Amino acid sequence: MSSASQRVVRGFWKAMASNDFHAASLCLTEDFRLQWPQSDEVIEGRENFAAVNAAYPAKGPWTFELRRIVGQGDQIVTEVCVSDGDVRATALTFHTVRGDLIALQREFWPDPFEAPTWRSEWVRKPG
Repeated sequence: MSSASQRVVRGFWKAMASNDFHAASLCLTEDFRLQWPQSDEVIEGRENFAAVNAAYPAKGPWTFELRRIVGQGDQIVTEVCVSDGDVRATALTFHTVRGDLIALQREFWPDPFEAPTWRSEWVRKPG
């Protein structure tokens, strides 16, 4: 069964899939903060969130495939596959929900890498 906070986060990803980032920003609190620890950046506020997503260079419309959602209470974590038809990436997002809106996101964008050969004796590639 999905919690109220999970429904809020699912609604956010559905709004993001519309590619109307101003509409998606309405899923966020007025004092929303998005932290990108890997690049040491913070986006503050709905307007900045919408603007940076609208300005992001893309080959085509963005798609967002929600692969996993877990959490309880106001703490929700999602794994989402993001693509513009050319680039494909994974976003791991830690959401803090306040009421019916997302107040904080801490988001990681792990880059794929080639598996080292030294461990090939013990692992396999699923694809």
